[in-house]
Amino acid sequence: MDKNIHNLKYASITEQILKAAFKVHTAIGPGFPEVIYQRSMMIELSEMGLKCSAERSMDVFYFETKVGSRRLDLIVEEKVLVELKAIKELDNYEYSQVINYLHVFKIEVGLLLNFGRQSLKYKRFVNSRI
Repeated sequence: MDKNIHNLKYASITEQILKAAFKVHTAIGPGFPEVIYQRSMMIELSEMGLKCSAERSMDVFYFETKVGSRRLDLIVEEKVLVELKAIKELDNYEYSQVINYLHVFKIEVGLLLNFGRQSLKYKRFVNSRI
């Protein structure tokens, strides 16, 4: 994990999320659908004492008009969005998805976790618009 993580917004929460993710990845490895990792993460985060919700439906608005909704993989402590993937490679599409979710739902910090490789890959995002 990044040595400078302690200086970041919600550092203790994101550090615990990453510890949980590494534990889950070590225990079950790659090759499963996202929902398996999501459920496993919920167990780990709960055991760490973190409040966590999965598949929270959030409305998307175009100005004042609701135009749809999205389900967020995990929200931890009502502060950190966790987007889970189980794919070969992360690319700009996944990065844009997290950035857009942070902006639209006014969340300050997000983690993108990819369980689809032999080693866990992750990227941290900060909503600079808040």
